[in-house]
Amino acid sequence: MNTKNIITRLSLATAILLGSPSVFAQDIHFTQFDMAPMVINPAFTGMFDGQVRAGGIYRNQWKSVTIPYVTYGAHADMPLFADNSGGYLAGGLQIFNDKAGDGNLQNFTGMLSVAYHKILGRGDLAVGMQAGYAQKSIDLSKLYFGDESVNGTFVPGTSQEYHLGIGNSVSYYLVNAGVSYAGANQNGTFSYVIGLAANNINQPNDALLKKQNSQTGLDMRYTGELGMSIMTSERFSLRPAVLYQNQASASEIIAGNEFLYQVSNNPGYSDFSTALFLGAWYRTSDAAMITAGVEFKGVRIGVGYDYNISSLNSASNGNGGFEIAVRYIAPYPMKFANKRVIPCTRF
Repeated sequence: MNTKNIITRLSLATAILLGSPSVFAQDIHFTQFDMAPMVINPAFTGMFDGQVRAGGIYRNQWKSVTIPYVTYGAHADMPLFADNSGGYLAGGLQIFNDKAGDGNLQNFTGMLSVAYHKILGRGDLAVGMQAGYAQKSIDLSKLYFGDESVNGTFVPGTSQEYHLGIGNSVSYYLVNAGVSYAGANQNGTFSYVIGLAANNINQPNDALLKKQNSQTGLDMRYTGELGMSIMTSERFSLRPAVLYQNQASASEIIAGNEFLYQVSNNPGYSDFSTALFLGAWYRTSDAAMITAGVEFKGVRIGVGYDYNISSLNSASNGNGGFEIAVRYIAPYPMKFANKRVIPCTRF
């Protein structure tokens, strides 16, 4: 093992296990955040026009710096039943698995989601809740610590960290909640959705290195989002959006716009038309991002790429993360005669 590899492993081990809690306890995030709606806000459960929505997303990040950070995610949601007052209840499931770095730090999370939507004219007011289970694990045998160096030779297992209560895994439960409102103008050329959410409300103990609870509780993540759809012509529309997230001492803002062009029209049900889209986005002090893809017959396929502009730029050569995502919305039968009208499906 050369000196460069030793230094890299020492740095990663220190950051993951003994460093700032904001590094160790961050929730996942995606460039194509609208392709993982229930990760952003549980109130987005069932906020679409169709019978069932299902999708998956894959992200690969930091390949040029270290062993890649890889995230897989999948979700499905649907309206469950409607009431006599014009509202409906929706339910969903989301899972993801995150694998990071030399120590194979893994985070598997499964969440059940439920949301109640109240249709108010051309508006949709929704309140959502999530509850689920998470497990984190790490392979300590693949990490190296400074006090494992004995006369210039690494002797695995001699580190004090092994005797300070570091475990190989930890599991815990999570509770999230959110609220959203979507609206549209009379002719449907302009629509918007706005939402607020709080994640990790119960602040579970997620630390592998055991300290006092006040030092190891998973911090709450607060999220605010605003998305719009603006039709500038019969076939062309702008879809700007802003996402803000804050967790402990870390925060981020993603802002940008998606340009969407409808290649063919499906009268009365534009979500199932064939369309091409291209997006440009910026994550503050971190990355410039681009997204692109196609929509057809209820299927949306998108790819995204991050160009790193943070302090890691010199090490990463600008390389950040690559994503690919797919989503399918099953339409209502009978040419959608009895479909619900959802003002905005941006998220």
